[in-house]
Amino acid sequence: MNKPLKKQIIKKEWITKANEEYLETIQDELSEILEECECPLKQITMINIAFEEIYVNICSYAYEEKEGDMQITVLLEELSQNDVPVLRLEIIFEDDGRAYNPLTKEDPDITLNAEERQIGGLGIFMTKKIFDEFQYVRENHKNKNILIKYLPLNQKNQ
Repeated sequence: MNKPLKKQIIKKEWITKANEEYLETIQDELSEILEECECPLKQITMINIAFEEIYVNICSYAYEEKEGDMQITVLLEELSQNDVPVLRLEIIFEDDGRAYNPLTKEDPDITLNAEERQIGGLGIFMTKKIFDEFQYVRENHKNKNILIKYLPLNQKNQ
């Protein structure tokens, strides 16, 4: 039995106000990290779309009228199972705003045109499609949105 090799490559954390003015800076840093790991450009773009969705949702809805903080943690690990190298990306968004599990919202009916479809839910739906895993946990009065994606190593710009 081949035991998976697990090696943490990067751990990066940001603690910031839940304010959209910091989004671009954090996304730029995330993109640089992914580029250094030779993540394909198409994947970086998709990851950033989902990242922005969760980030903006927290800024817009977690704290209502008051100002609050969020913590974002990015973990990159190199995994090898049966000699196949894989990069595991985990992004954790943590806030102490009002409890909200985005996974309880029903997926939108994407067969309908935009005018017929109910407002809301499309961004979370896209995030679930972009990432391999999307988990929500509420613990210690904090929301945790956990996004996980497995990326092939050494396959630039697919």
